[in-house]
Amino acid sequence: MVEETAHLIDQVLNEIDAVLHKVDVRQIDQTTKLITKNKRIFVLGSGRSGFAAKGFAMRLMHIGYQVYVVGETITPSIQKNDLLVVVSGSGETRTVLDLAKMAHDKGVKMIAITSNVKSSLAKLTDGLLQVPGTTKNGDGINSIQLLSTLFDQSAQIVMDILCLKLSMRDEISDEEAKSKHSNIE
Repeated sequence: MVEETAHLIDQVLNEIDAVLHKVDVRQIDQTTKLITKNKRIFVLGSGRSGFAAKGFAMRLMHIGYQVYVVGETITPSIQKNDLLVVVSGSGETRTVLDLAKMAHDKGVKMIAITSNVKSSLAKLTDGLLQVPGTTKNGDGINSIQLLSTLFDQSAQIVMDILCLKLSMRDEISDEEAKSKHSNIE
């Protein structure tokens, strides 16, 4: 039993490693250029991809960005000069795609983090960051894990790398980021 579990850990780590090594670092660098402090940033995702997007929003807040999660009660209206970051492995999740189209129609700049570069979502965006982990539609690298787990895990790591690059570019220290962390928990 212990050996089986250790083997599963190795398999999952190898899958994540395979996905991360297929991410085009130029796309990460291009995405970093689109994320600036002179724009409000909105993040959008559904299900586990939505949880990953919320983690990204939280870390952006820690490093000094004005960021909102689409669908939360305190999220203001999105405007033309804002940036929308959409996380969807398949790029075809109907609720996410409908909201992305609404933002696109308002002239909002958009970044898609997806496994499917041929998706409807990818066609709407100004910036594309492909994270080729398996999705519920079977896109990306095959996985032993359920549904879109490999995409969600890998996307979270890629978004953490984006935040690290942004914090380095903006010269935000860990201490400065900690000062913005919740202090009533």
